[in-house]
Amino acid sequence: MHKDEKMSKIIVGLDIGTTKIACFVGRKNEHGKIEILSMGKAESLGVMRGIVSNIDKTIQSINGAVAEAQDRIEGELKINTVNVGIAGQHIKSIQHRGIHTRTEIDKEISQKDIDHLVDDMYKLAMPPGEQIITVLPQEYIIDSEQGIKDPIGMSGVRLEANFHIITGNVGASMNIHKCVERAGLKVKDIILEPIASADAVLTDEEKEAGVVLVDIGGGTTDIAIFHEGIIRHTAVIPFGGNVITEDIKEGCTIMKRQAEKLKQKFGSALASESQENEVVAIPGLRGRAPKEITLRNLASIIQARMEEIIDLVHYEIRNSGYEKKLIGGIVVTGGGSQLKHITQLFEYVTAMDTRLGYPTEHLASTNSEAMMSPMYATGIGLVLKGFEDLEKHKNDTVAPEAASTGDVKTHSEKTRGSFFDTIVQKGKTWFTEED
Repeated sequence: MHKDEKMSKIIVGLDIGTTKIACFVGRKNEHGKIEILSMGKAESLGVMRGIVSNIDKTIQSINGAVAEAQDRIEGELKINTVNVGIAGQHIKSIQHRGIHTRTEIDKEISQKDIDHLVDDMYKLAMPPGEQIITVLPQEYIIDSEQGIKDPIGMSGVRLEANFHIITGNVGASMNIHKCVERAGLKVKDIILEPIASADAVLTDEEKEAGVVLVDIGGGTTDIAIFHEGIIRHTAVIPFGGNVITEDIKEGCTIMKRQAEKLKQKFGSALASESQENEVVAIPGLRGRAPKEITLRNLASIIQARMEEIIDLVHYEIRNSGYEKKLIGGIVVTGGGSQLKHITQLFEYVTAMDTRLGYPTEHLASTNSEAMMSPMYATGIGLVLKGFEDLEKHKNDTVAPEAASTGDVKTHSEKTRGSFFDTIVQKGKTWFTEED
């Protein structure tokens, strides 16, 4: 196989999370399933609630995760272009309709026509300080014929589409770009994390029936709502597993490191499921007596905070207007979903069916068991989104030398010419001068 051809089938996902930074290198096998060739992770030191708070520490963590993934790759393959996830409270979503009048009416509607519509959406004027991150077509209208999900191959003059547009803070997006680029990598695309996670853990049947994806990370809880196979609502709640750890630390007056271990090993989201007479002893500081904590008390602390997070999730579900249409219920994933009895608490608070989401949906069975953990849903989803993008543009004519992991339009190329492109460019110049 030609080296460039081989490269074009490799996608790298970089999950810049609050707790960890993880890098996944994947390729598609002959059955259309994803094989994760290598994976590396490092403790995330410069990210708070999904937003970069320290550039140097984030670069250090990215370098650590990428170096580990690179070491595990066989052959000459070099990681250089990555799909990156974005989250944080600054994320918002809006609905908008786009119209494209076709000139070549004798030809069928192609991916180029859809790309034209999408590119126009990236040029919408946003409020100061906001930038379009992702544009998602929902359904298409061809010459006033509504409800078309896939217009490719059809004939028509006036092509319209309803779009779900995700916007975010310009500074947050620029900081991610800066960290990745200063780590010696190129950003191929910035993808909203709950959309990536949804790709990894949801079935097409669930998306059709109506389902809520809840990804509980360290710093944020991400939500994506699907109905009739279309994404209808997205939101990011600025609370995650870290606030539960903080509550345990304060409530039990122990070290944060101990609180995290306690949560992982003995934590439960339901106090009623814990025995009052079960006690855990935490070693005391130098020469001090160990602390004894009952598992019932530990579960009470976790349940109180978890209920608060679930209430916020339930509010977003009601706010979307789809609460009564979600046959598939709720799918919980992310590192925070590994708490015992979490599905029962979700069902108790929301009265909706709940299951745990493992990123096994599109993964080949050759991948290791450890890779199937809910905490890797976002990273694996970023790889899947990359292949989805390649699939869409596989018929595009690409110069042979460009056929590598970076041959699809990068995020900066998509937003080029947009209202805030000039601000981003000025910011980059300022950053460079600062360096």
